[in-house]
Amino acid sequence: MSKTNILVVEDESIVSKDIQNSLKKLGYNVVGAANNGEDAIALAREHHPDLVLMDIMLKGDMSGIDAADVVRKEINIPVIFLTAYADESTLAKAKITEPYGYILKPFKEIDLHSSIEMAIYKHKKVSEIKKERDFLYSLVENKEGSKDILFVKSNSRLVKVNTNDIFYIEALKDYVVINTELTRYTIHSTMKDIEKRLAPNEFMRVHRSFIVRVDKIVAIENHNLVLEKDKKSVPIGGSYKDELLQRLNMV
Repeated sequence: MSKTNILVVEDESIVSKDIQNSLKKLGYNVVGAANNGEDAIALAREHHPDLVLMDIMLKGDMSGIDAADVVRKEINIPVIFLTAYADESTLAKAKITEPYGYILKPFKEIDLHSSIEMAIYKHKKVSEIKKERDFLYSLVENKEGSKDILFVKSNSRLVKVNTNDIFYIEALKDYVVINTELTRYTIHSTMKDIEKRLAPNEFMRVHRSFIVRVDKIVAIENHNLVLEKDKKSVPIGGSYKDELLQRLNMV
């Protein structure tokens, strides 16, 4: 398992060395050390560490808060602030950069370790959520060209379902159940929303609680549709009957 790479930004050389030694003892890899904001940004760009330990009060033109803001926005690296003291005004400015924690100096190694591990874990989860959100947005934006495929959430995963594998869709209170030959996917949605995402020439609402894939219908018996492979006897709603008969090209 690869080590976590950390960049240390601290303008007191003795304190910086102590931090680096503590990190190495804890099993982390120190990819670099900077004593000012400009160098911190340059090293972050060069090494892309997993995390930056950043002193809030750096000497020079750029504060640790300013450097952290650039690191977060430009490189998306989590930052933990180091500080010997923090007044309300400083904390208010620091919050804007969305740090992943604060460590008060002097600190214990166990505090350093726990803060780093929590920050790495949180950043990983936030990145996963953002990736999934962006993916879902891209699906929504492209949904008009993607009616042959649905992505459904199943056991914390997004699963691709080809619509030609769907037999029928059933409404159950606040959920809908997508039924294929081998699998059922229960999702929190509405029939109206699902219907919008399906090709209208391939699927049809035959009951207020059922949508069927038209080419899976093999017979009509006693006001019910019989689907291929004996998957389901689906009731036909009175208000949908005429349109269904037209779609089935009856003679």
